[in-house]
Amino acid sequence: MSASDRTIQANFRLFYFLAFWALGGLYPLLSIYLKEEIRLSGSQIGTLVSIGPIVMVIAQPVWGLICDWTGRARTVLVTALLATGGIGLGFLFFDEYLPLLAAASSLALFQGAIIPISDTLTVNYAMRHRLDYGSFRLWGAIGFAAAGFAMGWLAERFGLSVIFYGFALTLWLGAASARRMPGDRISMRMDLRSGLSRLIRLPRFALFLLATFLVFGPIFANNTYMGLLFQSSGATVAGVGLGFLLAAGSEVPFMKIAGNWIRRRGALAVTLFAAGISALRWLFYFFEPDILWLYLTSVVQGLSTGLFIPAALIYVRNLAPEEAKTTAVSLYTAAGTGLGNWFCTLLGGWILETFDIFTTYLFFGILTAVGAMILWIVLRLEKTGTKKASPEPAGRP
Repeated sequence: MSASDRTIQANFRLFYFLAFWALGGLYPLLSIYLKEEIRLSGSQIGTLVSIGPIVMVIAQPVWGLICDWTGRARTVLVTALLATGGIGLGFLFFDEYLPLLAAASSLALFQGAIIPISDTLTVNYAMRHRLDYGSFRLWGAIGFAAAGFAMGWLAERFGLSVIFYGFALTLWLGAASARRMPGDRISMRMDLRSGLSRLIRLPRFALFLLATFLVFGPIFANNTYMGLLFQSSGATVAGVGLGFLLAAGSEVPFMKIAGNWIRRRGALAVTLFAAGISALRWLFYFFEPDILWLYLTSVVQGLSTGLFIPAALIYVRNLAPEEAKTTAVSLYTAAGTGLGNWFCTLLGGWILETFDIFTTYLFFGILTAVGAMILWIVLRLEKTGTKKASPEPAGRP
């Protein structure tokens, strides 16, 4: 490997570390900031945080068109990083609900470009050089975990407003890193019409999308409400950061072994196992466990999220026909990280205001359990289809 290749690969790892540090340092503590500093209600917090996923679902195809039209994906990525960091700082100038809602919408508009474009650049480079995309993306999980702990510690000492400074700084450093990425001309187009016509003929795909909505929604909404859960059990802001370090950090080793588990057990079986673990975790939180048990069970996130994300993506890609893979992945992302995230974050805030944070996690647990049952149905359909496709053994003459 040449020195130039080593530098490029190190830069990809640095980018993911910085980009996900920004996300891990802001969103786990944002709900605490909105509750303690701005004094928003639970429903207001849910609405404000949930607006992001919906805006991103709408914005991501637009950013793809911009990249296709300009042919300068790297420049678009750098612009989005700089703008997102600047808008993040804008939160410090508002202390009322409606201006904050507008700021959250603007933030999501530009943030929606970051991961799809950077992932496409990274996958292109990895495929061209026969490298594993996961070896780069893994550094995002490390950055997210480290940021939760570090920013919690800093917020404990300097105030919660520090999370916005950390968010902007790391995204701007990420922009400097993105400028050194290979400037490939990439295509992010999606043939929605022909892709949908093939996918709607696959009942298993529709069921899997519904399961993704029910399982992924609580996983991502947990990033918003986990801080409030820990605080309700007596944790300090620094203690919240420690919880996120344990939870997000546990994903790293399981992401590394996920490929082996998927090859041995099958992607669908792994998603079912991960969804079951996730449901048990959310339901356990309904019983108001002691703070020690919250820390101990937070490492279960590796078994749930760390396995579900790669296994679900592989299953969707394997299930979809070749000409509809891009459409299938886009729909899968929209169902889970978009609509599911929005729905669970929004209703979670309403439940928090009406009841308490523990009832919010009961809601998450019920949804995830239903999602796991749907995955079990998909698994049975797959096994039934395999048996029907197998030739009958020849009878005796």
